[in-house]
Amino acid sequence: MDAIIARLPEFVQVIEAIREIVLANVVLLGQIPSPTFQEQHRTVALLERLAQAQVDECTTDGYRNPVGIVRGTDSNRPPIFVVAHLDTPFGKEVDHDYTVGENDIVGPGILDNSVGVGVLASLPQIFRHLGLRFASDIVLAGVIQSMGKGNLRGVRHLLKTWPTPISGAVVMEGFELGRIDHYSEGMVRAEIECRTRPEHAPGHGHEPRFRPNPILVLNEAINKILEIRLPQRPRSQVIVGRISGGLKHGVIPYSAQLGIEIQSTSHQMVKSISDQIQDLVTGLGYEHEVDMDIKIISNVRASRLPFHHPLVKVASQIITALGIQPVLSHSESELSVFLSRQIPAVAIGLTLGENLHQLDARMEIGPLSRGIAQVLGVLLAIDSGICHG
Repeated sequence: MDAIIARLPEFVQVIEAIREIVLANVVLLGQIPSPTFQEQHRTVALLERLAQAQVDECTTDGYRNPVGIVRGTDSNRPPIFVVAHLDTPFGKEVDHDYTVGENDIVGPGILDNSVGVGVLASLPQIFRHLGLRFASDIVLAGVIQSMGKGNLRGVRHLLKTWPTPISGAVVMEGFELGRIDHYSEGMVRAEIECRTRPEHAPGHGHEPRFRPNPILVLNEAINKILEIRLPQRPRSQVIVGRISGGLKHGVIPYSAQLGIEIQSTSHQMVKSISDQIQDLVTGLGYEHEVDMDIKIISNVRASRLPFHHPLVKVASQIITALGIQPVLSHSESELSVFLSRQIPAVAIGLTLGENLHQLDARMEIGPLSRGIAQVLGVLLAIDSGICHG
């Protein structure tokens, strides 16, 4: 471990020297719109960049996840995965032209997760410039269909069909440098929809102004959800994150939607809360004579890499040696899929910035070198065998 720590300043220096390669990949790939379920163009571009970087193998799996492999020196060793999700929250209708300044890059999706994808494409050249060789194969995977309704399908399929054991994994997120996620809370993300019934439509003998108002019904649903008694242990919460509906101010809407997320450190508690919300939704539908249903759009099981696991300790030591205060936390990202399969993994942030999921998201260029150096240090530590005693 001391040898890895000793090389970190060299890593930062070399990455700074070839920074333009990394930034070019970040901008090139980030300016390709890649909303969930429509990642094809970014997939093709990433494969081209990996091929140009002369990885030993470049392909897609059966689910169209792009994968590049840098062969290690020992074919008997399990591979190490480096993962970045390709999708962003923004559709093709959004202008994806980035503004590149001396100290920052501004544009939609830059922090989540165009920085991660750009670094993924740059790693083969960074390895080469530093003369890094690994005993294990390094699998560079850009995974599709991660966010929202994608429900982590890309990484789930990749790991389900991977033919060999996996030594460990690093999940790269653009934001925020210093974060080390080592566990995932249980989570259910759901949409509740309320619709007036056909008999309340115009022409069925009902005064439109007296029909049920779906927005008000959902407001009552929110109040009832907030009345659910939540335990302090296991820590649990219900987040009401989105509500929509209606056409104009003076017309009662025919439908409305509510987006919620249930979170808990216990998967059983997530299920219990979800069942309670299902019951109250059904009850409100009968009470107000409306059609109400709840649709689960994504879910994650609670899983954890213990704080005392060598991978968590080493990641903390590396980021501390780089002059950054580590922040240990949780992530309901690709990390959860690795951990649920008992594969040691951490998710780490690459740089600093602001306006995470906004059109004017901004990444700072300066800290990125240390973020990448952290990735290299963790990969070397996994390659040394820390995950398997």
